[in-house]
Amino acid sequence: MVRLREFDVDKALDAAMQLFWEKGFEATSLSDLTSKMGIQRPSIYAAFGDKKELFEAALRKYTQSHASYVRARLQNPSVKEAFRSYFEGWVEAEYEGGSNRGCFCINTMVELAPHDEKFEILTREHQMYLSVIFQERIERGIQSGELKANNNAKALAQTLVVSLIGLAVLMKSRPERSFIDNSVTVILSLLE
Repeated sequence: MVRLREFDVDKALDAAMQLFWEKGFEATSLSDLTSKMGIQRPSIYAAFGDKKELFEAALRKYTQSHASYVRARLQNPSVKEAFRSYFEGWVEAEYEGGSNRGCFCINTMVELAPHDEKFEILTREHQMYLSVIFQERIERGIQSGELKANNNAKALAQTLVVSLIGLAVLMKSRPERSFIDNSVTVILSLLE
């Protein structure tokens, strides 16, 4: 007889994602996970596999959610205002949030991608997906006439993604706010 799961898999995965996001893969123990998820090790293994598979499931959940969030944040009719609001809002959240967690995917890129091909691919896929979201938004700005027709939407989108990743990594050290604000101003000037 098959035993029914006695926990909400989605809630458990959310709890694991939050813990991995806060502590990273290496610093998160199975004891941390069982405590945060409210389930025992056999249930973790049965539902998700080993710690690495659980981390992968959490990262995939995050990247899907993050991509939807970015797409929604860029819906402002003005492409320049959409990116300004996105970048400035992201910086504000990082400074005001106090958690210093940064982006789960970028954290994974730094911690695991250099040593694990699977996570190299997963984080690169997310970078490329964000680039496509940015490119689509830039192309709409070109079509509307807000941005110059000679803009290379793909290159501009990729540059904005690289800039965002650089900012996210830099923010881990909590630089002076003016340093970041000045950088965001120059990054956004690429849209002029």
